[in-house]
Amino acid sequence: MLDANAAWRNAVHAGRHPAELAHRAGVDAVLSGRMSAYHTEYGSPDGSSHFSVSVLPLDGKAALAIHRDITTQRKAEAALRVAATAFEAAQGMMVSDAQGHILHVNQAFTQITGYSAAEIVGKTPSILSSGRHTPEFYQHMWQQIARDGCWEGEIWNRRKDGEIYPEHLSITAVRDQHGKISNYVAALTDITLSKAANDEIRSLAFYDPLTQLPNRRLLLDRLRHVVATSTRHDRYGALMFIDLDNFKTLNDTMGHNVGDQLLQQVAERLQCCLRKGDTVARLGGDEFVVLVEGLSSDARAAASETEALGSKILSSLNRPYLLGTHRCRSTPSIGATLFHCGESPLPDDLLMQADIAMYQAKQAGRNGMRFFDRQMQERISARARLEGDLRQAIERQQFELHYQVQVDELGMARAAEGLLRWRREDGSLVSPSEFIGLAEETGLILPIGHWVLETACAQLQAWQADEQMEPLILSVNVSAPQFRQPDFCDEVLRLVKHYGILPCRLKLELTEGLLLEMVEETIVSMRRLRDVGVRFALDDFGTGYSSLQYLKRLPLNQLKIDQSFVRDLVSDASDQAIVQTIIAMAASLQLDVIAEGVEYEAQRDKLEEMGCLRYQGYLFSRPVPEAQLRAWVHAAHAIRQQHCLA
Repeated sequence: MLDANAAWRNAVHAGRHPAELAHRAGVDAVLSGRMSAYHTEYGSPDGSSHFSVSVLPLDGKAALAIHRDITTQRKAEAALRVAATAFEAAQGMMVSDAQGHILHVNQAFTQITGYSAAEIVGKTPSILSSGRHTPEFYQHMWQQIARDGCWEGEIWNRRKDGEIYPEHLSITAVRDQHGKISNYVAALTDITLSKAANDEIRSLAFYDPLTQLPNRRLLLDRLRHVVATSTRHDRYGALMFIDLDNFKTLNDTMGHNVGDQLLQQVAERLQCCLRKGDTVARLGGDEFVVLVEGLSSDARAAASETEALGSKILSSLNRPYLLGTHRCRSTPSIGATLFHCGESPLPDDLLMQADIAMYQAKQAGRNGMRFFDRQMQERISARARLEGDLRQAIERQQFELHYQVQVDELGMARAAEGLLRWRREDGSLVSPSEFIGLAEETGLILPIGHWVLETACAQLQAWQADEQMEPLILSVNVSAPQFRQPDFCDEVLRLVKHYGILPCRLKLELTEGLLLEMVEETIVSMRRLRDVGVRFALDDFGTGYSSLQYLKRLPLNQLKIDQSFVRDLVSDASDQAIVQTIIAMAASLQLDVIAEGVEYEAQRDKLEEMGCLRYQGYLFSRPVPEAQLRAWVHAAHAIRQQHCLA
């Protein structure tokens, strides 16, 4: 029992508490009888401790002050408030006893499952079971909880309305002071939306969105699996590459929507043709691949099974298609390759082999099937190596020009043709017939053609300092892709100006095929160059499909009689008639004419008799390096001089 002042000093540490005046007023109110009792709580200045003070009157001059430390109580209350708040969080919560009977659920649980607290309390979580999991699944789950005290994972549950949904579930065991499990606390989250998003992402990653077939990525995964597991059995598998014939034409004429409908129907028909366990995938565009497993262990029998399936696919895809209001037909070209566990094939190699076989089917007339031919692969591999070497040759400037002289009826040099040669690092020469076609297909003919043209102009510049070489005309071949370059004329004019040569000393040899395509544009370009003096020759005349209507409009200077007509000219009346016609045509068009491939005197004599007075061929000289051409011209000139003096 304390007097009022002592009670206050002990209770509130007089002079330190900021609410001292308020508490003094409370004590005074108790002593004066205005309050029957006074109670307050306060904390230490750092907030780490909490206290309560209660003041009760004893008589008019004294009071009973009770001071208590309530720190632990307040912390427990705060923890309960946090727990209560957490329990009512957005995540579903469920508390059960040790026997699994549900004791408490929160509002989020009700929203997720559809069960209210009144409906679920007292029941076991089995009421939520979807039936999708085996008893072993739940047995393993509870074994882990008993061992580790917790379990977490994805599970399928059933809502009150019967809907099955995916949820993320975590279960934690709560133990009492003796270590015995007293409760289980489960936290659950509805992952329907995230699951759907993940499924969509997986679908986009592994499936073609148009046909819903596996895409290239998933096909390669399955193919790797099939190849890896094929070691368990002695059976063949097959890979079939299917390409729709003329699909681009259908797309361009009927529109992409119709093309998409065709692809979808093709996908459906392919799936109907396959056995259970086989795979059909769409690689993109109009390309499909079929993976067949478990064929015979005998190679011939496996090939026969594959051929039978191919025939079934051909028959199915050949049936008419109804695409909206359009009724059309589409045929496939199929390439197939077999593989066996003993061969250890790589998936990419198998795809390449089937692709090669498919192109063989197209070359054979389309709408058919071909098996992979290893010789074809070797030729393609050789072509790929040649392309790589050719690119390297361009970078390292491994090209050179050889020159074949062109003479008149007296055997005097009037011109020369620059012929491309590729000299490998080992010194061997590669014939143009081996790489020009490849260069045109790959576009490498453009840098090569530029090199030839510039080298020819540089050579003409050098010849200007030699009295015997200066009059020569130098001709070079120009490919169609090079001639059709928008800046080709500008390039020629720039080189002529840069090297300071007479344009009339440069002759460009063009083929009939080039002249017959884009005729008007070709004539404009030729006239632009012809106006400054550049000459033009029509190479290999008579082997193409020249139209006289266009021929008379082309600003040509010369026609070249192809060597195929010269070879048997002496004995073949048909060749004689053709050559005579070409010579007469050239004369009527006021063009020079020259015969190439002249190897014998009899051929030269016959040509001269028919009125052709310019020749090129082995009879006079093979294509040779520039130094040998110069020596040949000088020697011929010296002989001519001697004859004149004689």
